[in-house]
Amino acid sequence: MDDYSRIVSSVAAELTPKVASVRAGRGSGSAVVFTGDGFLLTNAHVVGSARRGTLEFSDGTTPDFTVVGADPLSDLAVIRALGEVPSPAELGDSDRLVVGQLVVAVGNPLGLAGSVTAGVVSALGRSLPARSGGDVRLIEDVIQTDAALNPGNSGGALADASGTVVGINTAVAGFGLGLAVPINATTRFIVSTLMRDGRVRRAFLGLVTTPAPLPPAIRERVGQRRALRVMEVVPGSPAAQAGLRAGDLVLTAGRKPVGDAQGLQRLMFADAIGKPLPITVLRNDALVDVIAEPVELMNSTL
Repeated sequence: MDDYSRIVSSVAAELTPKVASVRAGRGSGSAVVFTGDGFLLTNAHVVGSARRGTLEFSDGTTPDFTVVGADPLSDLAVIRALGEVPSPAELGDSDRLVVGQLVVAVGNPLGLAGSVTAGVVSALGRSLPARSGGDVRLIEDVIQTDAALNPGNSGGALADASGTVVGINTAVAGFGLGLAVPINATTRFIVSTLMRDGRVRRAFLGLVTTPAPLPPAIRERVGQRRALRVMEVVPGSPAAQAGLRAGDLVLTAGRKPVGDAQGLQRLMFADAIGKPLPITVLRNDALVDVIAEPVELMNSTL
């Protein structure tokens, strides 16, 4: 067996017992045990509006669970098993990932048979707009991987070569392309808030962005190396009302430099709701200052 196969086999052996199949109402997918007292992470879209359901682990055990809380904006949900669960997986830090790094996706779409695929990180720091009818939901800072996923893998683990969970698989974005919610400081805050309050109050700005390097001349001028390029402005959103446009390069928000999606996302919690947020962008080689006032993210804007 070559080194690549040994790594993938080792990660599969470590994580497959800790990833459960989830059945909740009309939804199904996977979930990852992350505490010793029965808490699991999955996708908000997997549990939907259900408040309880059933888990199935690879050893055949089938405990029921209750939904502790869900956050559609990050597509994360916390559920709790009503019975014994395997030892927890170790959560890592996706901020240490680099493009080209080996990752392994572990799901449990069938309950008794785990699903394991491997690939590499193909992009970092993307924003994912998800639409349902006229509603818009923005999932920030996703990990893009070419590890093959299927719908039953949603809510399962994306792990690095050591078996540490660095993301929660969230979507199949096309043939040979999958997306995962990162495990980082922002998502840890979301998870802890869900465990404490059952929900996360979120501020809504209405930008879809991607990280972008600044040209050398601009770097010297503004004193930073990266910014966020605005790919889309949600019509009628606070960002649109403030005059932000597709193509703008967001340099600062709240007077702090932002060079990745997480830099902006970490501002979008309860404290930002209804308060002026100064934003500086580079537009046509000119610095433009605007003031946006984020609103509370309600069901109608998800």
